[in-house]
Amino acid sequence: MTEAGHIELERAVDSIWSGRRHREDYGDLDSLVESIARDGLLQPITITPDGMLICGARRLAAIRRLGWKTVNVWVRSGISTTLGQLLAEQDDNLLHKPLTRTEEATLYAELKSLMVEDATGRQEASRFTSKLENPRSHGAATVAAPQKGETRQQAALMVTGRNAYTSLERINELQNLAADPAQPDDVQRRAREELDRIDAGGSITGARHRIKAAQALAELDTLAGDPAQPAGIRDTAAAGATRIRELEDTARPADLERLAELAVERAKTATKKRPAQLASARLHAVEEQPREFLPVRSFVYLWDELSTWTERYDPETIGPTLSGEQWTMFENAVTATVAFLDAARTARNVRRETA
Repeated sequence: MTEAGHIELERAVDSIWSGRRHREDYGDLDSLVESIARDGLLQPITITPDGMLICGARRLAAIRRLGWKTVNVWVRSGISTTLGQLLAEQDDNLLHKPLTRTEEATLYAELKSLMVEDATGRQEASRFTSKLENPRSHGAATVAAPQKGETRQQAALMVTGRNAYTSLERINELQNLAADPAQPDDVQRRAREELDRIDAGGSITGARHRIKAAQALAELDTLAGDPAQPAGIRDTAAAGATRIRELEDTARPADLERLAELAVERAKTATKKRPAQLASARLHAVEEQPREFLPVRSFVYLWDELSTWTERYDPETIGPTLSGEQWTMFENAVTATVAFLDAARTARNVRRETA
């Protein structure tokens, strides 16, 4: 049997090779194996002339389980480029078991890259076309390589049927972190955990917030353990890392990310000054130079978080355990807080009197 675009013939199962497929999980094959054993292969799998599988990975796995030696296949000679093979694989995925969200993101990333490469190649080919030739004969003489946003949209639509490139890009970020040996081990591990959570139906946005917090936490650990850093930076980083770990299971992901980033900023701006000098500098910072203050909502969130701090620590343990330097820092922080309270109360009363 022959149709336009392919021929049908019998092929040895062992001669068919899959190469690298974007589907990693074939799912439950039992029902498919039973169907093929009962009714035969209703739709042949599709391969290239050299035996590379294009469509039908699950069917091929099923017939191999059945022990078939040969199978009817469609041989497609028109799919010769990597981009064409990807599109054919995606058509097969849409018709059969859907890809997981991370498999979709992997396919999206490669498809996006190949779309740019393909369009750029056609554009370059048209540039060197003879004036006597019809440039349209090369397929895209007047078509420029797609812009970044356009490529992302096109690739997302091809893979998911939706303009979901933002989610796919975020999954790609996690995949890159999980595979990057330059990342701390904990960040790689957390990225893998978030990818598993996404495939199980978890929030992509939540995963992104948590991995950003994990990266900030890793930076705090690095600062805390770096002997080349001043003691103030190491201590502040260690305290910040401890606090973030306490909040990991209770704070909202977005809040956890913000607090972790604030902890890194606080550690990096710590100096070698003694605690008393540091507290004094903070009290007079407004008089010495203009500065940008955090928004009121940040203040409200901070004190909402601190509202129960006295219930979480035992004063009989804290008092004798803190070092002299740590105790001085604590006292100065309380002194600065009381001074701030007095100034804020005065401003509040003035506003009420003039209202």
